[in-house]
Amino acid sequence: MQDKISKDPPNVPNDLPDSAVDLIWLAGMIKAWGKELGFQDICIADAGAEMRQAELGLLEWLSKGYHGEMDYMAKHGTRRTRPAELVPGTLRVISVRMNYMPPAARNSWQVIRDGDKAFVSRYALGRDYHKVLRGRLQKLADKISAEVNHFNYRVFTDSAPVMEVEWAQKSGLGWRGKHTLLLSREAGSMFFLGELYTDLPVPVDDPVGNYCGSCTKCIDICPTQAIVAPYRLDARRCISYLTIEHKGSIPETLRPLIGNRVYGCDDCQLICPWNKYAAISGENDFSVRNGLDNASLVELFSWTREEFDARLAGSPIRRIGYEQWLRNLAVGLGNAPSSTAVTAALQARRDDDSSLVREHVQWALQRHDAR
Repeated sequence: MQDKISKDPPNVPNDLPDSAVDLIWLAGMIKAWGKELGFQDICIADAGAEMRQAELGLLEWLSKGYHGEMDYMAKHGTRRTRPAELVPGTLRVISVRMNYMPPAARNSWQVIRDGDKAFVSRYALGRDYHKVLRGRLQKLADKISAEVNHFNYRVFTDSAPVMEVEWAQKSGLGWRGKHTLLLSREAGSMFFLGELYTDLPVPVDDPVGNYCGSCTKCIDICPTQAIVAPYRLDARRCISYLTIEHKGSIPETLRPLIGNRVYGCDDCQLICPWNKYAAISGENDFSVRNGLDNASLVELFSWTREEFDARLAGSPIRRIGYEQWLRNLAVGLGNAPSSTAVTAALQARRDDDSSLVREHVQWALQRHDAR
């Protein structure tokens, strides 16, 4: 370790070698810097840790086709579970979490039960989290670089072939819940994850236990029964996948089950007992924009392409594109209570330039005609 970090670390045994003392000090400082930058927790995993079970589980999941159209899940092979194959020299995975629950957002269940409203997953109500977390992780890397020479690293935020939940679990940030998301006893699951791969051999943290017990609330409440077994998700049935990742026509059998969820789905998180500990985010970037916590389906369906691009600039929603956005809203309108306003909104787009939008509008109109 370089002279730049040869400071006296607090609470360190006197008989440790200087290099070990420096590494212990550095690990503590990484966590302190991370919290200064807005992360609620930071833990460190050994990049060489056994990932055989996770690797086998991923291969089985892919073999069943549960990834749907997400071909990127298959094409990177073992680089997902072997960090050194993705970033040569990686010794540690530093995992971070950042709360995203926006302040002053309308209660999620109230919106979901109001058929005229459009439910948007609470993580997507503000600014794109990719940009926020990536920027903070880069600042963390810069702080480390200021102390350590020859520091190699790479920052990830839901990007590249990284098994975020597995590494977060191994680092001690939490455990994988039966809905497949990471859970924390202190924060539930309403948070983002990010990683920093590094060649610094800093001390690692211990994993925590699994505290789901016999609870199956997340499995039972899933509108489309996408959680086919504990810890096993069939993405092809998942509303988050269907409204975000899936580019084509949404299967007709699943459309009525989607309800008014037009971007993502939070049901499995909302019902989880651990999310009584989910904390409101202090990040202004995650505050509600464009009234998306309580917007009506008719209002959003009236947006022009120019309005969509302008209003959702910097939002994670913008990446699905206007056509897919209208497709999702058409499904929501098809499931909405019948009214003159709903029918008029759908009629206005029955000759839309997009065949995908026309198909879902026609389905929605037929739903209301049938009533």
